[in-house]
Amino acid sequence: MDFLFTPEQDEAAALAAEILADKATVERMKAVEAAGDRFDHELWATLGDAFDWSELDLIELARVLVEVGRKVAPVPLATHGACVAFLGGLGRAADAAVYAAAVAEERDHLPAAPTVVADAQGALTGAKTLVRGGMTADALLVTATGPDPSTDSGTTTAVYLVDPSSAGVDRKAQRTSDGDRSALITFTDAPAELLGHEVLRFHELLTVCAAAEQLGVTEGALALTSEYAKTREQFGRPIGTFQAVSQRLADGFIDVLGQRLTLWQAVWRLQEVLPAAVEVAVAKLWAADAGHRLAHTTVHVHGGVGIDLDGDAHRYFTAAKRFEFLFGGATDQALTIGRALSRT
Repeated sequence: MDFLFTPEQDEAAALAAEILADKATVERMKAVEAAGDRFDHELWATLGDAFDWSELDLIELARVLVEVGRKVAPVPLATHGACVAFLGGLGRAADAAVYAAAVAEERDHLPAAPTVVADAQGALTGAKTLVRGGMTADALLVTATGPDPSTDSGTTTAVYLVDPSSAGVDRKAQRTSDGDRSALITFTDAPAELLGHEVLRFHELLTVCAAAEQLGVTEGALALTSEYAKTREQFGRPIGTFQAVSQRLADGFIDVLGQRLTLWQAVWRLQEVLPAAVEVAVAKLWAADAGHRLAHTTVHVHGGVGIDLDGDAHRYFTAAKRFEFLFGGATDQALTIGRALSRT
């Protein structure tokens, strides 16, 4: 069995790394953040020129997402890419410049039965919160409860396609701690197109894409912190030679290895259209736990520099914390795994 990436997958990662090294500099990210919208439209356009997102397989997309995470690049590729992959699985063309996934609601756990509801004509009513890229998205993929076509009176959950410029769609900006601009989207009899009932598949794609970007974030955080520990001196020696510091970095190295292994197992199963609920939950569990630990290691080893907004460490901290909880944190994933084990 060959566990190596294909040349095409390696080339996708290399091209993304080259673009991001040129565009996603600290100075540029500061300028984007100063503009009040953590979305680099020029970088997004450059990536769009380099990649036809609908032509990438899921592993290629995940390789690009890892590179995006390494630079903490201000683009909403994790959600956009998952939406494009979902549409591709349905045989649908992805023709919007930016897709956003409207799935999060004000409740304790995801995935759960959506509170947005669809009537018999497919019009949506309800609200979704923290929709990443939602303020600039050209199309929304929305999970909602609607009529079950197999019964006369039952309901079922489904994924709907919505034009955010339609009547009945209201968007309000929300801010997250990493400076990102998300959206609170309210639907009032908003016209929508039913895409299908594969809600679990949609959540799995969203979750694994988030885990892929989180792998890049932790890899970038570990590299940044290791380099700092080699050059920052205390008591006449690099702080990386102190046992406590070196042990934390070694723990981070092991965390990243665990993330990497579980991520690619989940991505491969999804690409092969195999049952992957447990594997996706395991990958996200590692992404959440490792993200939490690496985020704190980055700040602690950097000391005061770690929270200095003129530096770069704080970006890795806030990004890792956001992806830790996105689409369910460690507890949510452990519960999913436990329920699956109890059924067997």
